[in-house]
Amino acid sequence: MKRTVLVFGLIAGAIVSAFMGTSMALAGCQGGTDYGIMSMVIGYAAMLMAFAFIFVGIKSQRDKVQGGTITFGRGLSIGLLIAFIASTLYVITWAVEYHYFMPDFMDNYGEHMLASIDTAGKTPEAIEAARTEVTNSVVEMKEIYAQPLGFALMTYLEILPLGMLVALISAAILRRKPQAPTAA
Repeated sequence: MKRTVLVFGLIAGAIVSAFMGTSMALAGCQGGTDYGIMSMVIGYAAMLMAFAFIFVGIKSQRDKVQGGTITFGRGLSIGLLIAFIASTLYVITWAVEYHYFMPDFMDNYGEHMLASIDTAGKTPEAIEAARTEVTNSVVEMKEIYAQPLGFALMTYLEILPLGMLVALISAAILRRKPQAPTAA
């Protein structure tokens, strides 16, 4: 089980980290202004693609190591461990990229969010309230990101819940009980 978890966790982690690292580097080269819905869709699609290795890892354990059987609990534990390893690589990648290459990410993101506030048909008070909300949110995130534990937890929250969901679904699909011997 350890080998399966490590191999598939590292593969999934390498995929999601490479994709996130590359996409954030490209966004940074463009002035850090492309934080739209499409970026989120692509990011989560990459996470799902990486987390497909949770399914592959559980199936590999079932078919190659355990003789074609696996309980839901065993499959879930394998899937969760793979998700945790992949998510940890993602957190490490983002930590390096954020702290060393994009320390102004939150400021750029805040500027983008302020620029994207829809002012059509809104009162000046409503517009100012929206601006204040964005500004306060950015300040709060910068405070959280300033603490190593806060940074890690917020980054895990981006990816780990999706991995846990994939692990749960994969374990349910792949569970297979041993066949009872038939009487002759």
